[in-house]
Amino acid sequence: MNVARKNKSLIAPLLAAMRDFKSGSVASEVSNLLSDDAIIHMCHPFGDLSTSTYYNACFGPLATAMPDLERRDTIIVSGTTPEGDDWIGCCGSYVGTFAAPFLDIPPTGHLAHMRFHEFYRFTNGKVTEIQAIWDIPELMMQANAWPMAPSLGREWHIPGPISQDGLADHTDQVDDAKHAQKHVLDMLAALTRHPAEPVEAMELERFWHPSMTWYGPAGIGTARGIAGFRNWHQIPFLNAMPDRGQYPTEITAHFFAEGNYVAVTGWPDMAQTLSGAGWMGIAPNNTKVTLRSLDFWRMEGGKIRENWVLVDLLDLYRQIGVDVFARLREFNKARNMSALNFPIGGQEFG
Repeated sequence: MNVARKNKSLIAPLLAAMRDFKSGSVASEVSNLLSDDAIIHMCHPFGDLSTSTYYNACFGPLATAMPDLERRDTIIVSGTTPEGDDWIGCCGSYVGTFAAPFLDIPPTGHLAHMRFHEFYRFTNGKVTEIQAIWDIPELMMQANAWPMAPSLGREWHIPGPISQDGLADHTDQVDDAKHAQKHVLDMLAALTRHPAEPVEAMELERFWHPSMTWYGPAGIGTARGIAGFRNWHQIPFLNAMPDRGQYPTEITAHFFAEGNYVAVTGWPDMAQTLSGAGWMGIAPNNTKVTLRSLDFWRMEGGKIRENWVLVDLLDLYRQIGVDVFARLREFNKARNMSALNFPIGGQEFG
């Protein structure tokens, strides 16, 4: 069995336990899979955690907020980076009835979804590092509690691949993986040519499929086609931070691929200066910030057809001195923050 497939088999029991979430089973699988000294980087506000604190800090509160919690993976990519590290990237959503507060987000009593991008580094059969972003702003929006600027793109429940093969085993498709990863790396290199060179230097039509969809994080939203990508994300992003891509020694990115899928994680993997206006309503303040962006790309017909992107936007706001959670509490201080007391599924709680 190749290493990529073996690592998929190692993580499978944890993902299965999370599908129909049973706290005891999940906690046990976390303990089995992670090394005792694993490095765990979670998005803001969780921060860095240890193996012993990971479950209780993150999953315990989420399972309390959504008693019928389910994990729904749509993409799983396993591969080895050019540096020789073995990673698995998982994309999907946590889904459940939002019945009790979570991180001071008021419950709705309705089905809710929170997207995740979770990356696991394997060493000798154990997970030794996790880098993960949960789309917490997405949950705030569903509770009508997002206290920041509205998104330019479309907010919705992000789908899995149109090809419906995100969970298939492509670990034997080595040549496809090499081609896909080179294509993505060439695309990213071309993006950095602008604004020093005209916008045409980015060669977007060369790299992106005419029917591309860019699934951005809540707070930015989804964009359709190159024009949509430019209008609803790229132009505001570049206007605000034109020096992006100019500080390669200050960031780390782990690229790996499986078949037509490419994944990248980094903590952080972007560094730039907020010197212009227009992005997410943030005023230019000349603050140099870092971004944690965990991404998946799917190739089709030699070009990128779909791109799933999560950015730790709450950490970005933290870096510029904005406490989103303090605003959240002020925004919702007149709302009932108690757990809801009515039957959900086969359970009653309150």
